[in-house]
Amino acid sequence: MRAIRVATLTGPDDVELAEVDRPAPGQGEVLIEVAYAGVTFPELLQTRGMYQVKHDLPFVLGSEAAGIVAEAGPGSRFSAGDRVAAIPGKGSFAEFVVASDEQTVPVPDGISLAHAAGMPMNVLTADFALRLRAQAKAGQAILVHGAAGGLGSAAVQMALAIGLEVIGVVSTEAKAQTVRELGATHVVMAEGFKDATKEIYPNGVDYVFDPVGGDRFTDSTRVLAPYGRLLVLGFTAGEIPSVKVNRLLLKNISVDGVAWGAATRERPGYIAEQWDAIADYVAAGKLNPAIHGTYPLSDAATAIGELDSRNVRGKVLLEVNGE
Repeated sequence: MRAIRVATLTGPDDVELAEVDRPAPGQGEVLIEVAYAGVTFPELLQTRGMYQVKHDLPFVLGSEAAGIVAEAGPGSRFSAGDRVAAIPGKGSFAEFVVASDEQTVPVPDGISLAHAAGMPMNVLTADFALRLRAQAKAGQAILVHGAAGGLGSAAVQMALAIGLEVIGVVSTEAKAQTVRELGATHVVMAEGFKDATKEIYPNGVDYVFDPVGGDRFTDSTRVLAPYGRLLVLGFTAGEIPSVKVNRLLLKNISVDGVAWGAATRERPGYIAEQWDAIADYVAAGKLNPAIHGTYPLSDAATAIGELDSRNVRGKVLLEVNGE
């Protein structure tokens, strides 16, 4: 089968389209004929050997996908022909991928496989951040950094589904338009976001959702209301910030780490629990990602490079077998 393989850790331009052996499902696993694969920030990092999870070279890239079950292994809860999405961690940039039942969720008939491929990692991370870590409630307010990106846009949609008021932070007017189309309550520019937010919410917001890091971090603590929580999800800006803990003390605010991947590894069955909890939102189309662009499998280098450009508005997909 055709697959996108990483043979050298020299960046996205050097990934290769290769012929590799088609995998076979084992106990409690499924073989999925991939319709679409989602492109995520970890893939960009993996092409450079910078991600915390390391794979032996060469390896087939790709963390998530959606498609049709081609074969169910012994004891699997799925059957051939089922429409599914999966988060196998690697191997999804291929015509077929094997995923365990614990990494696989059913896709409702009303949801396209393209949208489904863009959901798993971002939507479940947003759910973990807002519903599980923050225990957010309707009527509260959240500021979302990187609101036009894959993870940020998922957070905007999840927050709106829960009933939160959302301030989306963006860097360009084009990104602002994308976030408005998602339904954000307010949109502000990254330059000067603190003052803009204070004008809208003088007493501060309940939560800040931050996958960006860098020099925004300190001002993020300043826009929090008393007892507010800053949710740390990553550092796409490249710089890992530090916090002066006196800021936390003075306003009774907290900084919470959000490591969804670690949580799933520690709790078998957790992905299925999450998917069940947000099933109504998924079925209603409230979490359908905005699609920035769809590329053929052979153009994976370009697709991954889009994430490096910082110009992404929504989700980047690879079309493998299509729908």
